[in-house]
Amino acid sequence: MTRTRKTAAWIVAVLSALTATIAAPALATTENADYRQSASAISWRPCADTDFAGMQCGSLQVPVDWSRPRAGSTTLAMVRRPADDQAHRQGTLLLNDGAGGSSIEQLRLAMHIHFPSFAGAMTQNFDVVAVDPRGVGHSTPILCAKPLKPASVSHFPKDKAAFKALVNHNRAFAEDCGRRNGRLTAHVDQTSTARDFEAVRIGLGEKQLNWYGIHYSTLLGRTYAKLFPGRLRTMVLDTALDDTVSPLTRVTQEAATAETAFNRFTAWCATSKDCALHGKDAAAEYDALVARADRAPIPTGGRAHQPLSGEDIREATQDYLTLSGRTWPDFANAIVKAQSGDSTDFTINPDDTLDPVQVQVPACLDTARPVRTFAQLARLGKALARVSPHLGGAVRSYKAIAGCLGWPTPAQTVTAGAPIHGAPPALVLQSTHQALAPFQAGAAMAAQLPGSVVLAHEGDDYSMFLASECVQKATNHYLTTGELPAPGTVCTT
Repeated sequence: MTRTRKTAAWIVAVLSALTATIAAPALATTENADYRQSASAISWRPCADTDFAGMQCGSLQVPVDWSRPRAGSTTLAMVRRPADDQAHRQGTLLLNDGAGGSSIEQLRLAMHIHFPSFAGAMTQNFDVVAVDPRGVGHSTPILCAKPLKPASVSHFPKDKAAFKALVNHNRAFAEDCGRRNGRLTAHVDQTSTARDFEAVRIGLGEKQLNWYGIHYSTLLGRTYAKLFPGRLRTMVLDTALDDTVSPLTRVTQEAATAETAFNRFTAWCATSKDCALHGKDAAAEYDALVARADRAPIPTGGRAHQPLSGEDIREATQDYLTLSGRTWPDFANAIVKAQSGDSTDFTINPDDTLDPVQVQVPACLDTARPVRTFAQLARLGKALARVSPHLGGAVRSYKAIAGCLGWPTPAQTVTAGAPIHGAPPALVLQSTHQALAPFQAGAAMAAQLPGSVVLAHEGDDYSMFLASECVQKATNHYLTTGELPAPGTVCTT
């Protein structure tokens, strides 16, 4: 559930602290180990934040390192909205983002757009619990002092000297994060995060959970289901990712998908007066802006951000393509504003539930390192430029590859692809034209969860429960009955 730039300012609630004594064996050696632990029920209190009036806020301590459960803890923050119809309550639905995304802020957005008025059974029959993953948002956050990418560093280095500067900066950035956040920086990987949700389940006192995962959290839900068979009642996976392919294949597919989304945006501009570039060649206007910014970076209208290069603009573009009705008009406006000499809007992520640092650090733990040398990165850049001539391949998975060069902590990738036993058949929601994930990624995810069905949504959006009545109906039917739509079903509204 994506948050717009215009979301009202908010005051962070002071969440209550609960010390939970957790005793667990060393778990890193096997994913099938018993997860024996003793955890107190989560202590809740009324949220002080007015956006969460009538809801409950809480926190839970979990080990920083699940293989050494007594060697320090980190805090998970959560918000619970109780089911409206407690007499017919069917359990808890976890709202998940992950990889730098705040589920609590997603819930805030949902409340701003009056989510309960159209959510139906989702809020009538289920407690909705938003948990910020470890290292993110209102949980103990990873905070770093060094810039993620200063003006002197390029993710697309032109020569060996620029490549060396990128590697050295990434290493220095990671070391700074480690100094400021301790061992947590090395333990925000997907497996550690999935283990946290088992502690949450026990703290909630639920035999089974219901999972609503978006983007990265489709992978997180899959991993949780593998680690803890039988603990999920239902799984709704919105905009699934595919980590069964090699990292180089994945980035190439994502770059091609984002380029298609860009072309759909420019076609919309040609026909819609809601586009600030209507009547012009939007693709040519964008390309000229990028070229101009590469020659002379464009100011951002203040001291908070450095002037932006063309590379910076291209790296900001993908997230502007994710919601046709909301972010496409903003994208056109950002181009026009930058043409006038102010590139500020390209410093603002349309999905401001995300923190770029808190995205990058988990990515460097979860992503295999397929590139080691300048020659390898240069070959990848040329290949991406062929499938993505406008964006140049400047997509999230490329930034994970380039931004993790020199990272001192080894990657802790999850082995994916094999069928998972003990997981419920999942409802996989996949838009036919999404900038963040190719449509075929939905089928790759469904294949890992036997009996699952991909519900196609004709369009460009993710967070489809917010955008499509057809998706809402199918999702609520699945959540309440466990019944999936017929294979091949396509939502057009």
